Amino acid sequence: MFQATDYGKLQQIMEESSEKKELLTRLLESQRMQISTISHEIRNPLSLVYSSLQLIEKEHPEVGDFRHWNEMRRDIEYMTHLLEELSSFNNSEKLHLTDTAMTSFLRTLVLSFAASLIDTPIEFVSRIDPELPVLSIDTVKFRQLLLNLLSNARDALSAPGTSSGYSPTLTFLAEVRQSSLLLTVKDNGCGIAPENLSSVFEPFTTYKQGGTGLGLAIARRVVLAHQGTIQVSSRLGEGTIFTVTLPIQKDPA
Repeated sequence: MFQATDYGKLQQIMEESSEKKELLTRLLESQRMQISTISHEIRNPLSLVYSSLQLIEKEHPEVGDFRHWNEMRRDIEYMTHLLEELSSFNNSEKLHLTDTAMTSFLRTLVLSFAASLIDTPIEFVSRIDPELPVLSIDTVKFRQLLLNLLSNARDALSAPGTSSGYSPTLTFLAEVRQSSLLLTVKDNGCGIAPENLSSVFEPFTTYKQGGTGLGLAIARRVVLAHQGTIQVSSRLGEGTIFTVTLPIQKDPA
């Protein structure tokens, strides 16, 4: 599978001539179709296996006492989640664009996410410019990428490596700066080790237990498909900042 940096190199090559663009577009589409086919063929029987396990557990509750039963269920749930993430990664560049009032869109998203923090000690701060522009975005994919960044920040605030006695804080900012929409997700959690920063957007790279390693890879591809950029900065033990920048005047492809 291509790495995140490979797509940037392919994009440069595609811009050299229309013939190269057409050829590489066909190759990438062929790769996407193969991944979709494989995911589909695996996901269907896996769903049947999981349904069978649920039926067995319902009719024979005693199987829950078997010491490997819960572990087996968790493994199947993880594989199902991985296939769903793989499908999202595979289709992350296919956009269904809608002119969207960004202030209203982001306020709704933030309110939805804030509900997940009600029973936690996390202080959530959001500042959204009331006069953000209307942008042409894929609202489903864009919501997915922002919720992924916010969820990662939330997880970092309770991960090992955070110091005791501090106030966990998660901040979301949305503002216009130099003809761009700037979205910032910041936490004061455990942070990312310097040697890991360069690979956080690579597919199947994860430093979180139970993670698929596709969440940030999906986020990056969605941002790039909108002709934007995503950057990360972090200090171990101090926190992490993700910054998404979207052009205002240039329409997504």
